[in-house]
Amino acid sequence: MVTSRARGRWAALLLAGLTPVVAELTLGNPPLRQAWLLLLWVPIYGAGTVLIRELVRRTGRGWLAILLLGAAYGIVEEGLALQALTSPTIYGVADWAPRILGLNSAYTELNIPYHAVFSVALPILLVDLTIPDLRHRPYLGRTGLVVAGVVFVLGALLLRWTTAFIDPGYQAPPAVLAAFVLAIAVLAVLALRFTPRPPDVPPAAPRTVPAPPVVACLAGVVAFGYLALLFPFGGARHPAFTQGGWVAVPMVAAALLAVAAAVLLRRWTAHGEWRDRHSLALAGGALVAHTAFGVIANGENTTDRLSLTALGLVMLALLALLARRTR
Repeated sequence: MVTSRARGRWAALLLAGLTPVVAELTLGNPPLRQAWLLLLWVPIYGAGTVLIRELVRRTGRGWLAILLLGAAYGIVEEGLALQALTSPTIYGVADWAPRILGLNSAYTELNIPYHAVFSVALPILLVDLTIPDLRHRPYLGRTGLVVAGVVFVLGALLLRWTTAFIDPGYQAPPAVLAAFVLAIAVLAVLALRFTPRPPDVPPAAPRTVPAPPVVACLAGVVAFGYLALLFPFGGARHPAFTQGGWVAVPMVAAALLAVAAAVLLRRWTAHGEWRDRHSLALAGGALVAHTAFGVIANGENTTDRLSLTALGLVMLALLALLARRTR
């Protein structure tokens, strides 16, 4: 029992450290020369993802619950801590697309799903594949759960404090903050009380799941496409190089792409033909495309682009090692 608890703590630390690397560093935000900034993000990213995993495992819920709580995490970070969902000045995101109900619409559409997938679901999936015998169990006891929650709150406060220097003078209206808190609460209740529990033995349905390389390619297309449709890059000031009302076109296209991917993934994972090698292909394809987009969109100079490319190659090597273990 002591050994099991120790392994659980190590698994939780691995997840906490991996999360900001997946969510930020492998996207080139920050560049490797500023990797020390991850120290500021480990408390909110790492503790937040550990907390989500613990709550989902303790309630016996599945990946839908993880994604819903990941969206709630995105609102905590982007809405309450950074307040970037409503700020008219931070990062220049208010100019990407028309503001809707005070929200920076394109930035919100980009970042809430991004956090659900890249800040929460994929790190959890990768650690589950790395330590498969603990995948269905909580990593921590009650004390660890409380500590994760406290560190998460402190991490959010730390991020809010540092954001005050990035976006000086801006404070979201109390009504907006209350709406964010309500949305977080609703998502948490839906995730932990109303999402279905995964079956112990999924029903068999042969010949309906693509081969892992196909899954990897499709995951890469979806990840790259979603980012490219919503994040202005290559000198563009609006998503997908649009102007005026045409910005609605890439925003709708990104939403349709996400829905189509969710439907396919739900169909593929609903039965016993989906294996760990498919899950790894899904994660690997999304991560490689995510880093490729970072090289294009976030590299400020040749050095940054080369260093991110090198990091991507290291990531590929680690994914290959994990693939050998998965087989």
